[in-house]
Amino acid sequence: MAKKIALAQGAGGELMDQLIKQNILRFFKNQGSAEVSLAALDDAAVIDDIVFSTDSHTVQPLIFPGGDIGSLAVCGTINDVAVMGATVIALSAGFIIEEGFSLDTFATIVKSMGRTADKAGVPIVTGDTKVVEKGAIQQFMINTSGIGRRSAILEKNIVEVKRHRKFTKRWLLDSNLSSGDVLILSGNIGEHGIALLSFREGYGFETTIKSDIAPLNGLMGALLAEGGLVSAKDPTRGGLANTVNEFCEKSKIGIIIEEDAIPIPEGVRSACDMLGIDPLEIGNEGKVVLGVVKEKADEILASLKKHPLGRHAAIIGQATKDVTGVVMETSVGGRRIIRKPLGDPVPRIC
Repeated sequence: MAKKIALAQGAGGELMDQLIKQNILRFFKNQGSAEVSLAALDDAAVIDDIVFSTDSHTVQPLIFPGGDIGSLAVCGTINDVAVMGATVIALSAGFIIEEGFSLDTFATIVKSMGRTADKAGVPIVTGDTKVVEKGAIQQFMINTSGIGRRSAILEKNIVEVKRHRKFTKRWLLDSNLSSGDVLILSGNIGEHGIALLSFREGYGFETTIKSDIAPLNGLMGALLAEGGLVSAKDPTRGGLANTVNEFCEKSKIGIIIEEDAIPIPEGVRSACDMLGIDPLEIGNEGKVVLGVVKEKADEILASLKKHPLGRHAAIIGQATKDVTGVVMETSVGGRRIIRKPLGDPVPRIC
């Protein structure tokens, strides 16, 4: 019997990694002059000092507490470009619409996209629209692509990094961590996934939990101006657990994180306990995990806490040669291995 693709293979984590590496990368070997190529599996590619990323959005429901598919699409792509250290300059938007889809709902979503792009200061400059037969897709999907460019603040950041340790990279990559670098999380985890799951399934948590969707380009600009960043990644599908494992695998360095330091809202924690879900594996859409040289960690944390998106920021761990893989110091004094999840436990959240 022919093998078929499973839903979990598009939900981040180990199963999606396998799908990409075994069924996609081997057919796209010609990467031209890309400085950061597809094979790096970072949040974006780099060619001729232009950062380029694309993302498709299939979230259900289309409108949910704290956002909608339109704001999600804009922020998701802005964030993938921004965490590379680039200044985001423009987006594209492609719509695939099922015949019979509500024109009022369409207008609501597109208006949200425009409002979110304006707030982030990133224009939507090109796009495409397709309408397909009823039943061909599930109502409505969006693809967004984004481009960014190298900037003076990225250069300033790298100069600051080099004041404290050897550093040869030109962008903020998953592979940049070295022993002693500090990991900082910009805020509460789990809000996006739990808000979606609760609203979709009718659990009722949405009365207190809303999605954390937000564009991170302004925050990243402020942190780059402070200097000291070596890596950055938004913990979307697969959550914090997937992100720190990506850092660990690509940098070939162990990571220790502290359970008590990770900011998890009480509502998220309660929901996860009730549903048997690990909050570390839940996707987020307005957070960033930063790798920072240890000498700048306190200053970066202080800058984060001054920003509206960083009020709950915390130092959560460090890179070290003393462990293999990702290890969490638990609240009861023990240790446990944090593995890359098979996929996000909450499907269709982005």
